[in-house]
Amino acid sequence: MSAEQIYAALAALAAEPVADPEKRPQGPQEEDRLHLLGSLLAKAELEITAATRLTEEEEVEDVLETLLGWGEQVGADPSLAVNVLTNRLQRTALQVSAPEADEADELPPGREAAFAAVMTAVYALSAQWHAERGDTDGTRRALSGAEEALIDIMQGMHDLRVAIGDAYGPQDEADG
Repeated sequence: MSAEQIYAALAALAAEPVADPEKRPQGPQEEDRLHLLGSLLAKAELEITAATRLTEEEEVEDVLETLLGWGEQVGADPSLAVNVLTNRLQRTALQVSAPEADEADELPPGREAAFAAVMTAVYALSAQWHAERGDTDGTRRALSGAEEALIDIMQGMHDLRVAIGDAYGPQDEADG
């Protein structure tokens, strides 16, 4: 799919990005392809979100219906499916960890735990993929990443409990 085709799809959805005519007098270029794909993906995700019902019973049906459509496009290649899932999880992790303009560099503990949870899933998928291919070293590296991320989940949850007064922090333990 070319940048021009992606731009046309966005235009058909009334979601085309406004291009700077001085920088891109000929319209979208191939180097814009990934950026445009990201825009198309966001549009699709927003459409799915708007179409998903918010009642528990029906929401599962909606998710399953979109999953069926997803599966039809991906096909029966399990490696491709894992690659797509891993890319999605990595995008999610980056979105969770992206600090807002007024935040410091450190994430709040709940977001840190959420980031680590997503990364645990990335590492677990990677570990399984390496194990299926007989790559013991790759499996070990991925499992180590998953274990570190699990520790970060627990630390983030503990830090959040400290923040709301449900647990003692290091300074409280030294005082008591």
